Amino acid sequence: MKYKFLSFAIVFVLMAFAPTKTAVPNTYFPVESLGGFEAKAASLHAGLNANHFQLPKLKSFSEALKGFYQLQDKGLLQKELLTIIDFSMSSNEKRLWIIDMATETVLMNTYVAHGKNTGEEFATSFSNTDSSNKSSLGFYTTGEVYNGKHGLSLKLDGIEKGINNNARRRGIVMHAADYVSTSFIKAHNRLGRSQGCPAVPTELSAQIIELIKNKSCLFIYHPSRSYNINEKLV
Repeated sequence: MKYKFLSFAIVFVLMAFAPTKTAVPNTYFPVESLGGFEAKAASLHAGLNANHFQLPKLKSFSEALKGFYQLQDKGLLQKELLTIIDFSMSSNEKRLWIIDMATETVLMNTYVAHGKNTGEEFATSFSNTDSSNKSSLGFYTTGEVYNGKHGLSLKLDGIEKGINNNARRRGIVMHAADYVSTSFIKAHNRLGRSQGCPAVPTELSAQIIELIKNKSCLFIYHPSRSYNINEKLV
């Protein structure tokens, strides 16, 4: 009986000094904890209200989410909207999404063009250089609206050094284009191409621009991207 009591006493002492686990709140998850982040991103992706649209791929959504939370944390965003452009997809597919992160609802899913020197049907080559006629990857914050040669247009500020920070100087904006249409795809077997701008369908352009203008997050994804946003922030 004496030895039995001693065993219980030893176990009690070990338990008393054992490290305890602190519960992690579900409202925010640090990007550094990639395992936890990826699980949370997958859960959020699965729970999105698709609103009758196709969902973005999990990979592009997860990458977009990382940057969205970081930019939000740095106070660079004024809207809880996330626009994702997935350039891993064919230009003949609807590869632009606008997601309301407050309600976790997909608001729009439509076509978007890439630059004429970025590729034919698929986007394969990217640049941050003037007059390259190529698209630039990475994270942007949306700017102000203006009326230009393409009508109502939206200025974009690339916020990743060496990746897209020349966007405003290059005149990379979101605008309407008649070559972003199913009729163009049928006639040419691919969507039309821009001079590097993420051009959108004419009939949806005003709605898209008015929705995402003034400091929302726009992310252009391609699997060749392999760096952390914090390494490139301007």
